[in-house]
Amino acid sequence: MARGTVITGKTPDPGKGYGADPSPDDDYDYQDEQGEQWGGRLLVEALEVAILTLLIFLCVRLAAQNYIVDGPSMRPTLYTNEYILVDKSAYFFSSPQRGDVVVFHYPLDPTKDYVKRVIGLPGDTVTVAANGVVTVDGVTLSEPYVNNLDNPYPPETLTLKSGDYFVLGDNRGDSSDSRYWGPLPRKDIVGRADFVYWPIPNAHFLKDWSGVFRNIHR
Repeated sequence: MARGTVITGKTPDPGKGYGADPSPDDDYDYQDEQGEQWGGRLLVEALEVAILTLLIFLCVRLAAQNYIVDGPSMRPTLYTNEYILVDKSAYFFSSPQRGDVVVFHYPLDPTKDYVKRVIGLPGDTVTVAANGVVTVDGVTLSEPYVNNLDNPYPPETLTLKSGDYFVLGDNRGDSSDSRYWGPLPRKDIVGRADFVYWPIPNAHFLKDWSGVFRNIHR
């Protein structure tokens, strides 16, 4: 079909017969216009989908992040090469609690991320004895989640300042933690580790051990 013969939607000129040749003004290709409009809509829709996908990705990334465990310091809770999901939104409107497993920027080298368990909160007085037994504000802890109570560091007693947390690895005999480099500043905490998702046969939520600390005054 020749170009300009499709005039669907236009009103015929009463002064012309239907067999008359179209004037230059009638040289109008409705199909081309439809094609251009359709292509434009596809482009706009593709752009909208791309923006929406980016926004969803950013929101998810803001709220959660995955990490791979590297090292023995949190055995038997976490093992090397396990993948964990960290809730970065957990502390947007609340503070870390005793028993939480947290991922944080290592205070002595912020380019590295560590994972440990929160033992002491701001204002707490924490004592780690030579035999590894931990006391918080005079309450001796019975910690079923630890691998052992070995303490390769000198015994110490520390009262935490505002914004500081005392963290320990569950594998006490093989962990670089607050016994070595001191309190963990709140600003360095990335989020709370909640879920082990790889390997799939080992997938599980981390157990809530807050009951271990229930006898502490607050």
